[in-house]
Amino acid sequence: MKKIIPCLTIVLAICLGSCSDYLDINDNPNNPNSKVPSASLRLRSLLTNFCTAYELSGIRTCWITGNMAKTSASADNDKLIKWDPNSGSYTAPYQYWFVYTAANLPDLFEKAEETEAWYYLGAGQIIHAWGFMTMLDLYGEMPYTDALGENITPKFDDGETIYKGCMDMLDKAIENLQREQAVTAEPLSEGDIWNNGDTEKWIRLAYSLKARWKLNTSKKSDFDPQDVLDLLDKGIQSNADNTIMRYRNSQLSQESDLRSTVFGNMTNTSSRLTKWYLDLMTHTFTGGSGIQDPRTTRMAPSAQFRNPNGTLEYRLTQGIDMYSDIRNAGGPVLFNVYNSSESTAINFLDGVVLDPAIDIWASTTTNPARKGDSIYIPIYSEHGSWVTGLPGDPNDDRYIADRYFGATPQIISTGTFYTRADAPAHLMCYPEVCFMKAECYFRLGQTGSALTAYKEGIRAHMELMNEKLKEYDQTIYGKEIIPDDEIDAFLASTAVAQNGTELTMAKIMQQKFIACSFSIQNWNDMRRFNYSAGNIKDFGVVYPGYDRPAEFDAESARNFKSSNPQDEGYWFRRFRQASIEMDRNGINLRESHPEAFETTILACPVWWDIAE
Repeated sequence: MKKIIPCLTIVLAICLGSCSDYLDINDNPNNPNSKVPSASLRLRSLLTNFCTAYELSGIRTCWITGNMAKTSASADNDKLIKWDPNSGSYTAPYQYWFVYTAANLPDLFEKAEETEAWYYLGAGQIIHAWGFMTMLDLYGEMPYTDALGENITPKFDDGETIYKGCMDMLDKAIENLQREQAVTAEPLSEGDIWNNGDTEKWIRLAYSLKARWKLNTSKKSDFDPQDVLDLLDKGIQSNADNTIMRYRNSQLSQESDLRSTVFGNMTNTSSRLTKWYLDLMTHTFTGGSGIQDPRTTRMAPSAQFRNPNGTLEYRLTQGIDMYSDIRNAGGPVLFNVYNSSESTAINFLDGVVLDPAIDIWASTTTNPARKGDSIYIPIYSEHGSWVTGLPGDPNDDRYIADRYFGATPQIISTGTFYTRADAPAHLMCYPEVCFMKAECYFRLGQTGSALTAYKEGIRAHMELMNEKLKEYDQTIYGKEIIPDDEIDAFLASTAVAQNGTELTMAKIMQQKFIACSFSIQNWNDMRRFNYSAGNIKDFGVVYPGYDRPAEFDAESARNFKSSNPQDEGYWFRRFRQASIEMDRNGINLRESHPEAFETTILACPVWWDIAE
């Protein structure tokens, strides 16, 4: 595949000082080519573009794992929600990986080797492995060994080849990160926007990724949970070791790339949380404790509703029940706050008619069945400094009604922790490591150690959230830190297993799901445990209450091979290949899998998802 220098790299290259010999176009930064940018400039761009590719993968898969839904519509992600995706749903991760990231890795490797910048080479090798493994997770077979050369129709490799190649690449990365750089090489901190040049963090990241990928092979006959634990002994040991992409909230168009990928691709006024996902946090699923997790008001949106006495009150969203007929029945509908006739009002409180002059949550719908859809609050938040009269911090990014009656703006949504413009991307962090340990100890029958790791994972995720929450104005609802006493109380409650007898794989994975919200790893885990089939030996139903959505119809059914949840062909197992491969590399694609061009490829497991 041909190499393409991303725009960011070009701009940064142009900003370098002028060359001493302006006639030498091979070295003149004012005439950039693939040889000009330094290792640090390349790495910054690669880390940014990789994050986009990786987070787009999580965004796409969260519609499958049941985090998210939308108001009634027919856009790409709505097709994905009903398990009948079109090309618009599965092209973006491929594009951001191959075009903007992978195609530029060889130039980084060349520059790093030329300048003996071994830390840059190691960091680039981690990105190489991580990106190709993500492609395996999404699509199964993929060009790998022949992917980054001059051949524009590279052959496909099978999943096992990609897996082994990525694991070997991480070993090479670890070796290079432990080498001594040349004194003339750029410090890693110059280009490292993740870990500030801390090679120890990069090494721990590599070992933690190896553990994650080894755990993904849990269906294989040679899988040994102790191998994962041994890798984690060298991996992330606390939140101080985390690898995080930190974004900024900015209303400036020239800084739009500094905003979170999740925000840019998901936070519109039509996006909502599902009941299944919200039930995990409120413990209102079947058999749940009913004790609300203190993370809930930070991770799920609330809105201001005016009580009959005229006072404003924040109320938590309700989740869309994807196993009900709501989306087939045209709901939920969009709404806003504005002065309107009582007949079009959609009131939050059943049976209470609010004064139109005081408070109207309204929509243009005339469908009486949609009365009350304002209980489904959008996850959207925005930079709100343009709102005249906005109280408090001008950077308050709660979603303010853009049409409101009276002088006081009203909050339609507080937003959510992971979907704000400055939401951190928790790429590989200690909470996930804890839950990996808990699963492996549980598989080994060491329930005491599993319980300790499970509870540590819950605490670690709350403390990790607090690292970001403490940056906000603590008077803003939904952005407050989680107090230590609330953390302690929750961990001591019946919502959390208190002994080895109470601990189950389902409890471990439910908590991991919350901590890894909007991560592709949740989809990987769901596939490993066959969703809610309950047919993985010794573990029972790991994701209770999860199933195909109610809007799964005849069109959706064409993509799947079985109507029996016990069959692997019942579940969503992979994405179809990007259209560019179908259109321009069809011969190699067809040879990669017998169903590569069939819609039923969605039900075909990727390599690590095939039981042996």
